[in-house]
Amino acid sequence: MAEAGTGFLEQLKSCIVWSWTYLWTVWFFIVLFLVYILRVPLKINDNLSTVSMFLNTLTPKFYVALTGTSSLISGLILIFEWWYFRKYGTSFIEQVSVSHLRPLLGGVDNNSSNNSNSSNGDSDSTRQSVSECKVWRNPLNLFRGAEYNRYTWVTGREPLTYYDMNLSAQDHQTFFTCDSDHLRPADAIMQKAWRERNPQARISAAHEALEINECATAYILLAEEEATTIAEAEKLFKQALKAGDGCYRRSQQLQHHGSQYEAQHRRDTNVLVYIKRRLAMCARRLGRTREAVKMMRDLMKEFPLLSMFNIHENLLEALLELQAYADVQAVLAKYDDISLPKSATICYTAALLKARAVSDKFSPEAASRRGLSTAEMNAVEAIHRAVEFNPHVPKYLLEMKSLILPPEHILKRGDSEAIAYAFFHLAHWKRVEGALNLLHCTWEGTFRMIPYPLEKGHLFYPYPICTETADRELLPSFHEVSVYPKKELPFFILFTAGLCSFTAMLALLTHQFPELMGVFAKAFLSTLFAPLNFVMEKVESILPSSLWHQLTRI
Repeated sequence: MAEAGTGFLEQLKSCIVWSWTYLWTVWFFIVLFLVYILRVPLKINDNLSTVSMFLNTLTPKFYVALTGTSSLISGLILIFEWWYFRKYGTSFIEQVSVSHLRPLLGGVDNNSSNNSNSSNGDSDSTRQSVSECKVWRNPLNLFRGAEYNRYTWVTGREPLTYYDMNLSAQDHQTFFTCDSDHLRPADAIMQKAWRERNPQARISAAHEALEINECATAYILLAEEEATTIAEAEKLFKQALKAGDGCYRRSQQLQHHGSQYEAQHRRDTNVLVYIKRRLAMCARRLGRTREAVKMMRDLMKEFPLLSMFNIHENLLEALLELQAYADVQAVLAKYDDISLPKSATICYTAALLKARAVSDKFSPEAASRRGLSTAEMNAVEAIHRAVEFNPHVPKYLLEMKSLILPPEHILKRGDSEAIAYAFFHLAHWKRVEGALNLLHCTWEGTFRMIPYPLEKGHLFYPYPICTETADRELLPSFHEVSVYPKKELPFFILFTAGLCSFTAMLALLTHQFPELMGVFAKAFLSTLFAPLNFVMEKVESILPSSLWHQLTRI
């Protein structure tokens, strides 16, 4: 019985909602009919005649001022809408309407209704989309003191955003601290130092920790932020390696004595891996590429399970610098697997190797005449695969967009990842003869295979919609964020642009030809109200005069 009563109430509620949703036109005409019937008691005709007399007394200057003011206001709205769209990627009026006005008008969120009926496949797709929107540590990030700060000194611009640096601070606290740090004075000081926002306060804390004993994390902080050259950073990292290696060996012997010792050993392992990786990057920056490759290979063999540092991407870049393409192919064979997460480095390096086999002899005219060979088809498919994964990279490789310093964190498939890849790999593409020409001729063909990239992909999951928002947080404000797929202008920007232009034209014509515009306005209004006058005459002719007289007296 209770279920039957609840079902009846739900049906009654749905009927009422349906009536207000679809029968609003009936209510509208009823209101108009009542206003028409009560036009005599309300003196509507007299008021209309008074308004018409007032409008006839107005001079053309009033209409010029009216249309000019309307044009000015709509122009200001247009400027604000355009600025808001360029900064946030959406219309302000549309966002306010959806967020605030729609709930007041009884709008229903489609997502809430769809969530209850979503299938397991939809849930998997949602989880994949969330994982693709995760922000990752840039494996090729630069040194703050020796590279980022030098850029600031020269240009006066900040290459890193607060959001990016805050993520780095969280990474440092995760990798370089543990719960037992308060038991050791130097580590306790460094635990507070990683939380400091002021760079000078962090550097001072690191020096204070070094006065107590040889602290590996203190050397790391000084190498990253105080060293002004790569050589100075390498010297400090070597000191950090000496201290960190000793801590690692001691904690390795005690790791099975309890959870506290295990957490300390995990921290010491992260510190040691970070130091060795940065030392390899210092060697790569200083031109000792073979030494860097050896250090990276040894590190990957010693700690094969620590894939979160993505050391293989550093190794791929160094091997490309040595032009050891066979070794690059061997690394790709291990990491370019369907079960492993992809990156722009993996996809575009695979495309570069396949393009290298055919790019020196590739000609678009000859290919259009005879068709693509098997090797050329493989190269084109590899380029299409890479472009589908990250469509922002080709514009940087083809130098259609200017590069900036890469951020410390990237978003896979986003503009930040494209900048980080192109910053280090552009030289490798230029070194392969014809590779950029092949990329230029074929990369735009990818978009014909994925006409709706946000809904369905070809080789990968649909392109995530969160990349633009995350990239705007990761990249500096002076950089124009690349957006994919290209958004169309919102309706309200087009509407305000048309309104501004139309009212400005009316103001100009009214000022130049006042009499002609007056005649045109009267003709337009008479034409506009002609159907209404026709309907009113028909109603008066159909209804009996006695009934009509009685209704008007009510």
